[in-house]
Amino acid sequence: MKNDKLIPGIILVAIGAAILLANYGYLHFQWYNIFRLWPIILVIAGVNLVFAHNKSHWATILKASVLVIGLGLLFFGNFGNKYNFWPGSHFNFNHNNNNNDDNSFTFDDDNDNNSDDNDKGDVKTSGSGVFNQVFDASTKYARLNISGGGVSYNLADTTNQLFNAVTKDSQSRYSFSNSKDDSVSVVDFKMKNKRGFNFDSDKNQVDFRLNPNPIWDINVETGATSLDFDLSKFKVQHLKLHGGAASFNVKLGTPLSLTDVDISTGVSSVEISIPENAACSIETNSGLSDNHYDGFSKTSDNNYETPGFATAKNKIHIHISGGLSDFKVSRY
Repeated sequence: MKNDKLIPGIILVAIGAAILLANYGYLHFQWYNIFRLWPIILVIAGVNLVFAHNKSHWATILKASVLVIGLGLLFFGNFGNKYNFWPGSHFNFNHNNNNNDDNSFTFDDDNDNNSDDNDKGDVKTSGSGVFNQVFDASTKYARLNISGGGVSYNLADTTNQLFNAVTKDSQSRYSFSNSKDDSVSVVDFKMKNKRGFNFDSDKNQVDFRLNPNPIWDINVETGATSLDFDLSKFKVQHLKLHGGAASFNVKLGTPLSLTDVDISTGVSSVEISIPENAACSIETNSGLSDNHYDGFSKTSDNNYETPGFATAKNKIHIHISGGLSDFKVSRY
């Protein structure tokens, strides 16, 4: 391949790969940057043309640096929702919860004489929502199902409700339902399927709170996600975390007779904290992963245990599988 075609080819491959990964929830792509930062493409192309026939090392480094920095800003830069496509004007892409058109937009001219423009033009309209499920004192078992990627999930506090969630997003993209499965109260919290581009892609965050009285099963199915769960205040019977390019940070409390943890990831970072005196076993099938299990002894291939695990009354069993990931289990 000729050098003058290399950088344009890399740009096309990078943009195509970013859009594809974003469509499947593995990448949080700032779509509005296409409108705000489009001159970056001109800068990259211009530098490539100026040094097209310069084969020196410093010219190659310069072209590569401009390419990496430019694409990094284009893909991941977060500069608010005022999009200057051309000098003297700006677009604001906002979601209106009362409007059937999810991708509506307004156009303002910065050269007008409207005195309110400076007060309103840069204001970010961001959606939020509160979800609650009333707690029934007769509820002994509960199950929480979470699905959806590109989100930061946090859980630490308790509530006198069965379930509480506070969302910070710009698309009102979550749905919530409650049902009964025999004697188990089931809560389903998931991201709605959205078609098209999201031009207001500020970071999404969900803060959960659970009632500490029931015995919980928690199932998380997600793509590119940051998850931080402090479960030390809750009675957890089953915890399932399945994700792609994810970051999972979980703190477990005193185990039940058996607390079962199932973790399956792609390219991810996983850290599990367990009580210092908790009996725990780990079974791994983690391919090319980097594993750190402090205070555990290896009992056989891919199996680890804390001292006295076999005779303990209450136990934690962790099963870990994944591709190229960093797994860590520590004791506190």
